Amino acid sequence: MADRRLQVFYTVARLLSFTKAAEALHMTQPAVTFQIRQLEEHFNTRLFDRTHSSIALTDVGKRVYLYAEKILEQYTQMENEVREITGNVGGLLLIGASTTIAEYMLPALLGDFKNKYPDVVIRLKVSNTEEIVSMVESNIIDLGVVEAPVSNKTLAVELCRMDELVAIIPINHPLAHNTTITPQEFARYPYISREEGSGTREVIATYFSRAGLSLYDLNIVMELGSSESIKGAVISGMGISIMSRAAIQKEIQLNILKQLQLVPCLERPFSFVHQKQKFQFLAMDELLKFASHYCITRSLQVA
Repeated sequence: MADRRLQVFYTVARLLSFTKAAEALHMTQPAVTFQIRQLEEHFNTRLFDRTHSSIALTDVGKRVYLYAEKILEQYTQMENEVREITGNVGGLLLIGASTTIAEYMLPALLGDFKNKYPDVVIRLKVSNTEEIVSMVESNIIDLGVVEAPVSNKTLAVELCRMDELVAIIPINHPLAHNTTITPQEFARYPYISREEGSGTREVIATYFSRAGLSLYDLNIVMELGSSESIKGAVISGMGISIMSRAAIQKEIQLNILKQLQLVPCLERPFSFVHQKQKFQFLAMDELLKFASHYCITRSLQVA
C-alpha cells in the first residue's frame, strides 16, 4: 500500500547499491532503476550521484530519505495497529538459516507457526552463518537463525538455545568402544570438516584453539557443505567429524553411526539475529515471540 517508488528509493538509499536493493526487494535491477527514475522525474531532480563503481545521495536525496523513513515507519505502525484490531497477522517474512538449523530445527518451528498464522508467507534462504549475517546486515532478509556467535554489535541477537556438538565415527572405527574423545586424539585420524564460512567450522576451530591446536593440525581429508554429506562420508569410513547431536539422532537409532562425548564438552548458541529497527511488521514480532517460546520448550525437552 505504501508508495512503491518510495520503498524502492529507501532501500537503495540505505544499502547504497542498486544490486543489493534489487535482491532485498526481490526485483530485477532494471525494475529498481525504473522506479528510481520515476521518482526523480516526479521531483524533477536527481536523488543519487552515480559513478561506475558507487552511488551517493544528493542533498535532495538526503532530505527525501529522512521523510521516506518517517513515512514508512508511520505506514508500518498503521498496518500493525489495524492488524491488531482485526486479529489478522499476515504478510511476507524473509528468513535465512544456516544449514544445520534449516535441516533439523526450523521445519517444525515454521510448520507450527504457519498453522497458527496461515496468512503469513515465509520464504527461507539456506546458507552458512557468515552469509546469513551478511544478508541481515544488508536487509536482504528480515531474520537470520545462526549457529555461531555474532560479532556485529549493531544487530539484535537473541539466544534461542545451546546446542551440543559431539564426535561422530563409523561403527567399526578403532575408537568405537570408547565413549569420549579429546581434541588431541582427533589428530590421529582422517578428519572431515565443514566448509569455510560455516558457523560449525568456526566454533570447532575455536574449540581446538583452546586446546592448543588448529584445524591445520588435523588430517583434513574433505571439506563438505552440509551435515548430510558429512554423515554419509563418515558412515562410508572416510573419516571422523564433529556435528550437532540434534543432527544424528536417526543415524544413532539405526546404529549406522556412533557418537563420542567431547572432553571438554562443546556447545554453541543457536541465535536469532535481526536489525535493530525502530519499526517492524506485526508478523515479525509474532514470529519472534513464537520462536522464543518454541526455543524454551525445546530446551526443556532436550534437557
